[in-house]
Amino acid sequence: MDPDAVRTADRVPHGGSTDPAVLDFSANINPRIPDGVEAVYRDALEASRRYPDDDYPDYREAAGEYVGCQPRAVIPTPGGLAAIRLAIEATVEAGDTVAVPYPSFGEYAREVRLQGADPQFVPHDEITAIDPADHALAIVCTPNNPTGEVVEPDALEAFVERCRERDTPVLVDEAFLGFTDRRSMASREGVIVARSLTKLFGLPGLRAGFAVATGESRTALETARRAWNLGTPAAAVGAHCMRQDAFVRTTRERVRSERERLRKGLEKRFTVSPSDAPYLLCELESEAETATDCENTRGETAGDAVDALLEHARDRGIVLRDARTFRGLDGHVRVAVKGREANDRLLEVLGDE
Repeated sequence: MDPDAVRTADRVPHGGSTDPAVLDFSANINPRIPDGVEAVYRDALEASRRYPDDDYPDYREAAGEYVGCQPRAVIPTPGGLAAIRLAIEATVEAGDTVAVPYPSFGEYAREVRLQGADPQFVPHDEITAIDPADHALAIVCTPNNPTGEVVEPDALEAFVERCRERDTPVLVDEAFLGFTDRRSMASREGVIVARSLTKLFGLPGLRAGFAVATGESRTALETARRAWNLGTPAAAVGAHCMRQDAFVRTTRERVRSERERLRKGLEKRFTVSPSDAPYLLCELESEAETATDCENTRGETAGDAVDALLEHARDRGIVLRDARTFRGLDGHVRVAVKGREANDRLLEVLGDE
């Protein structure tokens, strides 16, 4: 990590409210958790009186079964973001450039800058078409956050092959891929996969995730990983959750159904992006879009519309994600797909103006 960059780097804004009195649509978290989590956590709390086994054999085995890779390819991390940081630390040096998608997860650029490197921004739907030869790393987010689309598997496979030919590793962030039926890129040569357990299993405060890599990348990540970097409760609960196949199937079906129902309701007022994820990106219509004498005011009026919508929702007990914090977006909000009752309340609030 570059000391000068650490002194000047900004924090990245995220969704998520700590206020239990509001309906939080700003964070893309499953409102349900698997059965048995509480009992597993209680047992793990007693086991926490000893250091964990730094090999994390049960966690690695569960993760390998979960994404379809060998357990030794799994690198345990305290959350998906920790896997992203570890991958960037192990592959990027000061002065390098990294291909970073936008609009997408803001932590990619921050982590690149913390290494003293330069993020080169590429539209998220064009990232697989770039020439990776000049980059130390290329980053792909699938489904992309905040837009929600998965990267087409054939395009991603072809891109990975081009990157291998040019010795450019690819970091594939699959934080929300578990909500889909799409196959993981885990164990592909030249690919580092980052996975989060906190979204799909509804436990963001637990901080559990992992990276998957092979060959020299796997060796580098395992060497750089901090000792005992995953707490005993997180490892035990994470392993338990990854084995709950029925919960995962039910969640996927519910999210798919509720996302479509929510999209149809939101389209009465917003332009809604196609999504394979547990969230929808909504573009607000601003007065400047139809005005003939306001060609240069769209950004300002779109921002005013977002401010008004966020305040309107908050006054009624709902928190939305201000998507203006994502690079390239100026008149958007992102909403999570929650349970039917909560989604009905969202549609009621957004339609009562």
